[in-house]
Amino acid sequence: MADTSTLNVQSRERAGRGAARAIRRAGLVPGIIYGDRKEPTLISVDPRDLLTQMTQQGFNTRIFEIDVGGNKHRAMAQEVQIHPVKDVPIHVDFRRIGKDTVVTVSVPVRFINEEEAPGITVGGVLNVVRHEIEVRGRPDDLPDVLVVDLTGMEIGDSVHMSAISLPDGITPIISDRDFTVCTVAPPTIMAVEEEVDETEEGEEGEVIEGEEGAEDETAEGSETVSDEQEPEK
Repeated sequence: MADTSTLNVQSRERAGRGAARAIRRAGLVPGIIYGDRKEPTLISVDPRDLLTQMTQQGFNTRIFEIDVGGNKHRAMAQEVQIHPVKDVPIHVDFRRIGKDTVVTVSVPVRFINEEEAPGITVGGVLNVVRHEIEVRGRPDDLPDVLVVDLTGMEIGDSVHMSAISLPDGITPIISDRDFTVCTVAPPTIMAVEEEVDETEEGEEGEVIEGEEGAEDETAEGSETVSDEQEPEK
């Protein structure tokens, strides 16, 4: 189920690009909390606290208890803007969560028991089609991760969405088909070995052809010398 975490923030009064740049110069990340039919609340966040939360599993599905000047907001991270060069957060949006709120989020997929999949242990390759699956539902019902058990999978087998368990009230966004999540593909090493064998055979053939040509030239030269040395009659 969705985790609940606390996040320390500071209130800020001014909006706009100039105010946001001033916040960044102070070493903080500007942000906003909006939604649930309430006025937006402007905040600033310590980038170290934000990065710590972002690197933990389930950041997109986690519910935060955010205290802004004594007013607590129950919210989820909606969007984090990243600097294109420095790769650090430069703005964060949080969406308030009310009792009737329904959200759409991408939940990561975890694959377990690869060592119990015969197709993989003999050299097959796990081909992951979807690393995340987009689902819809109430925040309190969201899973942190969707688990795919690979036990017993052979080469050529596949896992579809219908094989993954979802909590009650959570549904995949793609509902018109039973889409593929992963497959076990056959190994490709045999094709590489065959290409190497063909290359070696071609090189050997060229060497033999050169030797035959050299022998023919030598033979022709010997016959010419023999004719010149034959005494006149």
